[in-house]
Amino acid sequence: VQLQASGGGLVQAGGSLRLSCAVGGRIFENYAMGWFRQAPGKEREFVAAINSWNAGSPSHADPVKGRFTISRDNVDNTVYLQMNSLKPEDTAVYYCAARLGSYSARPERYPTWGQGTLVTVSS
Repeated sequence: VQLQASGGGLVQAGGSLRLSCAVGGRIFENYAMGWFRQAPGKEREFVAAINSWNAGSPSHADPVKGRFTISRDNVDNTVYLQMNSLKPEDTAVYYCAARLGSYSARPERYPTWGQGTLVTVSS
């Protein structure tokens, strides 16, 4: 499976962005999808994840809960991350990732990653 992330950019604090991750090569519905981010000098951290076939409820990390929403379109083979009320501390490279089975908040459990898209939030 191949992942292509897009949608990053520069936005002012309080603004919104929607990230997209296009998935190709395999049966998209079978994959749990996650979004992670990595700020300069920091480790990669979990942002949100959603199960294959939209099973169960998505998961969002506490720092983004209520502001970010993950969703997936199994027709267009795309997973989205809608980011509202952005803060300067959300500045990072955002990565999408895929794994078979249930989602996980641990990045090492995802064997397939996209190239990352940079989100910069100015104060």
